[in-house]
Amino acid sequence: MKVVLAHTSGTLPATGYGGTERVMWWLGKELAARGHEVTFLVKDGTCPFARVIRHDPGRPLDAQLPADADIVHLQHQLPAGESVARPHLTTLHGSGSRLVELDRNTVFVSRDQASRFGSTIFVHNGVDWSEYGPAQLDVRRSWVHFLGDGAWKVKNLRGAIRVARLAGEELHVAGGFRLNFRMGFRFTLSRRVRFHGWVGAEEKRMLLSGSKGLLLPVRWREPFGLSIVESLFHGCPVFGTPYGSLPEIVTPDVGVLATGAEELAEAVRNSARFDPRRCHGHAVAWFGSGTMTDGYLRAYERVLAGESLHAEPPRRIVPLDLGLLPFS
Repeated sequence: MKVVLAHTSGTLPATGYGGTERVMWWLGKELAARGHEVTFLVKDGTCPFARVIRHDPGRPLDAQLPADADIVHLQHQLPAGESVARPHLTTLHGSGSRLVELDRNTVFVSRDQASRFGSTIFVHNGVDWSEYGPAQLDVRRSWVHFLGDGAWKVKNLRGAIRVARLAGEELHVAGGFRLNFRMGFRFTLSRRVRFHGWVGAEEKRMLLSGSKGLLLPVRWREPFGLSIVESLFHGCPVFGTPYGSLPEIVTPDVGVLATGAEELAEAVRNSARFDPRRCHGHAVAWFGSGTMTDGYLRAYERVLAGESLHAEPPRRIVPLDLGLLPFS
């Protein structure tokens, strides 16, 4: 099968966080390993296992697709007025912002995200665990961590700091800075909170390997959350809020979900009851790139057979949350 994976604002390989690009890369790598011919249509980049076409913003996307492509897998909704003439599907990676109606062949990244558009069609994101090296599950764990964009209020870094303080733990923040001007002024005084900025793969591995758990008290409906499964892979239980995809990913044997800082702090104080091997095994069993690829191949087969994934275009049935969800 000849598959085009298109993300017109993406660069490969992913730099910084690059969540969508990373997921697309892992999907393409697994498809290629299974014998499929993969082409990336992106803003810029190189790839050792697939052809790369650089997107020209001055031309219609459809005109830039290889003539022999069997199926096109878009990683974003097409702008108004654009269309793709050959079999295609679209993954919605984010919240959908203010979108009301989506493409008929939209695939969501979690059951919760799909339900907000009246759909049951979803494929959980999957990670190529071979890129992470062997997990260190027997090392001493001395802190807790936050992994995500600390400037984004919905990620609730303030809440994570509060939970760590109540639990009496040192917090390591990957993805945030002590002084922040991006979304209002914030300066964190506590020396029990250590900021690492945006970390590379090796520094992230070291941080997570020494952590007692991920603090992620998000205050929005998280569409998926790569930081969750990355942390689980490294043996870290998850202490977060029951919003969005979290209840699908975090089962009671690998973490605690609650809307109160004190309840999460109590769970952190008892983090030793969670087995790092069980956390690791949960991530490997359910959230690998192979499982994700299986799901998308089933969707490709349906589309190639002439079937629409939805009888009608998915429409938002749950209002977009414009404020922060409760956390006390």
